[in-house]
Amino acid sequence: MAGTNGDISSVGRKIEKLAISAEESTKTENDKENEKRLEPRLWGFEPKELYRIAVNFYKEKEGKAVHLSYEDKLKLVAFTQQVTHGKCTAENAPPLGVLDVIGRDRRLAWQNLGDIPKDQAMEGFINLLDKLCPLFRTVVEAQRMDIDEKLRLKKEEEARKLEEERRLKELDKQRKKEEEARLKEELQRRQIQDALNQQTYYQFKMYAEQQYPGNPEQQGVLIRQLQEQHYHQYMQQLRHNQLVIEDQTQTPEIDNVPVEDTQKEEDQETNKKDALNNEDSDEMGDGCPPIAPPKMWTRKNVEEFKETIRRENREAVIKVGHGETVTVRVPTHEDGSCLFWEFATDGYDIGFGVYFEWSKPDTNQVSVHISESEDENEDDDDDDDYESRDDLESGVTNGTIPSDYKPLPPPVSVVVPIYRRDSQDEIYAGSHRYPGEGVYLLKFDNSYSLWRSKTLYYRVYYTRNGYVQQ
Repeated sequence: MAGTNGDISSVGRKIEKLAISAEESTKTENDKENEKRLEPRLWGFEPKELYRIAVNFYKEKEGKAVHLSYEDKLKLVAFTQQVTHGKCTAENAPPLGVLDVIGRDRRLAWQNLGDIPKDQAMEGFINLLDKLCPLFRTVVEAQRMDIDEKLRLKKEEEARKLEEERRLKELDKQRKKEEEARLKEELQRRQIQDALNQQTYYQFKMYAEQQYPGNPEQQGVLIRQLQEQHYHQYMQQLRHNQLVIEDQTQTPEIDNVPVEDTQKEEDQETNKKDALNNEDSDEMGDGCPPIAPPKMWTRKNVEEFKETIRRENREAVIKVGHGETVTVRVPTHEDGSCLFWEFATDGYDIGFGVYFEWSKPDTNQVSVHISESEDENEDDDDDDDYESRDDLESGVTNGTIPSDYKPLPPPVSVVVPIYRRDSQDEIYAGSHRYPGEGVYLLKFDNSYSLWRSKTLYYRVYYTRNGYVQQ
């Protein structure tokens, strides 16, 4: 009997252990299922925020869209009490009435939660509500989408504001650049105009005194008008000449071309700056009638042209020494209306420019003048005229001219500024319609060469009604 009782007792203990293991296994599976269903962070919310949404949902929908059993309501209330007050104790539990059956049930459900932490109580409330009401997850997802949409719109608005700020900064930067360019252009214009005014003031003053003797106010008005007209004429001619130079240098030939020196390009750039600054007073106009732009072109057969010049006119073959400038003076002819020119050189390039001297020619003969430095002559003229200019500017002459006064040279207008031409490769030719009566100055400049002389072949002639006269 004793053995039988021991066996029964052993079997009972085994059954009890199996029941406990099954219960623990069931609890573990339930816990895993709850954790799997919850995953509150995967919903896009933190647990506290998701718990707040769940409580609000329960309060708004309970009895309307959500119908729960009495026991489920007790569990949900117990979770909320645990989150709010923590573990149920005599101190934090509200007093109960004798007949408060619902209150005792709620307290019992709260006590059954034990001392689980608040975060776990929140998750339990969310799990249970999600299990009892599938609509809850749909509402949460809708709120998540609404929040995401607001965030997206906010980011787009911030990006739009940043783009607008960037665009405004670029516009402001562009405006500053344009303003700086405008100020620079204005400064350059004033510098050029001041230089022109200084060089032509005395000629304009003499002319104004002749037109309005004894009337300084009218003289000043006329001088300003002549200076303004002269500036616009000069700038128009300068722009035209720059376009001509650009057209001629679009397809430069670099093979088999002798180079005068390695600074040729720098010399060309210097010539452009000199033309812009206009530091040679002999090359300035004086406000006379506007000069039409010339026509210029090049052609081949250089050797044939040279041979023709040697055969027809030996005097048109000139040696231009190093550092020299040759000026060919060609008076306008009463039977002509347009001047033509052609020239070429042996071996190396040469500077070339055309000017028009507003003076009545004494002869129709073409003459050649050679000078080593025009600047020296200009300096001498400046020294000789210093006292007379001071008198004119101060106005103390009282209408009389000093006995040692030298007449000013006739005004000169720029037709073609001096630039270096590759006349050893091509024949440079051009024409210009007479602007009036005067003398053309064809300048062949070799002043930049320190040791090389150049042999020049040239031909000039005039025409009227399409008939060429040499």
